[in-house]
Amino acid sequence: MGTGFCNWVLPVILCCWVLFLSGVYSGDNLNGRKVRGVNLGGWLVVEGWIKPSLFDGIPNGDMLDGTQVQFKSVILQKYVSAENGGGQSLTVDRDIPSPWETFRFLLKQLWRVSETEFQFRSFGGQFLTCDAAGDSVSATAVSPSTKETFYVERNSNNRVHIKLESGAYLQATLANQLIADYPGTPGWDDNMATFDMIIVANNLHGDYQLANGYGHDKAKKVLTEHRNNFIKQEDFIFLYRHGINTVRIPVGWWIAQDPTPPPPFIGGSLAVLDNAFSWAQMYDIRCIIDLHAAPGSQNGMEHSSSRDGSIDWSTSPEYISQSLDVIDFLASRYANHPALLGIELLNEPSAFGVPLDALVSYYSKGYQIVRNYSSTTYVIICQRIGNADPLELYQANIGSSNIVVDLHYYNLFDIFFVNMSAGDNIEFIFKSRQTQLQALNKANGPLVFIGEWVNEWNVTSGSQMDYQEFGRAQLQVYDTASFGWAYWTLKNDRKHWDFEWNINKNYLQLEQTKVTSQIPNRREISSAAFFAFHGSSSHLFFNCKCFK
Repeated sequence: MGTGFCNWVLPVILCCWVLFLSGVYSGDNLNGRKVRGVNLGGWLVVEGWIKPSLFDGIPNGDMLDGTQVQFKSVILQKYVSAENGGGQSLTVDRDIPSPWETFRFLLKQLWRVSETEFQFRSFGGQFLTCDAAGDSVSATAVSPSTKETFYVERNSNNRVHIKLESGAYLQATLANQLIADYPGTPGWDDNMATFDMIIVANNLHGDYQLANGYGHDKAKKVLTEHRNNFIKQEDFIFLYRHGINTVRIPVGWWIAQDPTPPPPFIGGSLAVLDNAFSWAQMYDIRCIIDLHAAPGSQNGMEHSSSRDGSIDWSTSPEYISQSLDVIDFLASRYANHPALLGIELLNEPSAFGVPLDALVSYYSKGYQIVRNYSSTTYVIICQRIGNADPLELYQANIGSSNIVVDLHYYNLFDIFFVNMSAGDNIEFIFKSRQTQLQALNKANGPLVFIGEWVNEWNVTSGSQMDYQEFGRAQLQVYDTASFGWAYWTLKNDRKHWDFEWNINKNYLQLEQTKVTSQIPNRREISSAAFFAFHGSSSHLFFNCKCFK
């Protein structure tokens, strides 16, 4: 009886002791360890490429918000065109499609109202509009309403009819105009009201597209099922058993207005984030909350919840203020939670759409907001994607303590990597990535975090051993980052992006790399190190993630 009592009591005492220690440690540390993390991507911020089946039930699923389309008259064999990108009446006179015929400008495209109602944005940003039956269609509306909403009837051969709310159908004329005056109801034979619709691109599959595509009730059901089952408590056990001490959790700006965010976004993600913190605490894992999707979109991609590919975040003080409110909400809610390690103020702002001065101002204000709630929580600032130098953030003097610069390393998404062999990719890791990390580590400024990387490349014939060597090279180099690293992502429909698959199938071997040193205390940048490194190759700074 005594032996059985000991066998039962000892584990309970140890468990209680672990929970006690977890409560004692503040959210600013990993007990001296560097971050060895995994991203929980595609969970609270939807990315269709991670789990395509989420979109399977949407009617007309190839006509989601942001889809690029062209229309060609079957009689005239001419394309509908917004001359000069918009600002005047449409014509039906182009033999070959050009950017004018695709209703977009910097990826501004189709807006979906329902499965049969759509609004179209021209190359110059204006919306197609038609006042009434008998009038011509022009690209002159600044914002859409009833007159800018068109009904699209579609057959199995991708032929379409387009009509107004009044029921009047658009037709091409022999004078190459587009007018809402077709008599009666057109058939699917060759007639002036029938057009071939060409889907040029259907690249955006984010929260906006999912929620607006399904409608609120169906979307709520789909997202509730997804959020409750994509990541579970068992996944944190898996991570703990494989030496992962941190999860980076992407969230969308609408989480701050949970449970009733503005349409079309669906509430419920906040309760799931609370669960993640509870599971993390149970298994001695820390959390980085990452504002992945900002209002107005900071990069035009689906993972920023963009509606149509526009990058409007920095163009409106309201969007930036709203983002700061989200940071305030997250910091106030989680700053004292023992599982919190850091808050990332913004994921992957675009160098092409977000000016550096606007970004630095936002980062500085976000840093102060977090400091209002915690003196020790790490504040993480992400490098701009595109042609941007990470040292621009070192130079900015955003904060004085526990600040981290997040770099994203992918040997993908650029022609530079297309023809590289397995050996070339590995050499690039050691020569370029390692050189950059060494320089940044020596700079007495923010810590360095490889917040996203993946064991995938453009090598189409890579063997398991090739992947193992590539993964080993990345782990060896990224382990030297002063703050640590996080793999993108835990689960993914594409197997080499799936951390769990890589571990279980022995394509990524964590145990063969050595975890080194503690997170250093870093405050100021060395100007000598800055200028010595500033002239390095542009490929050294490449970190863009652009899916599909």
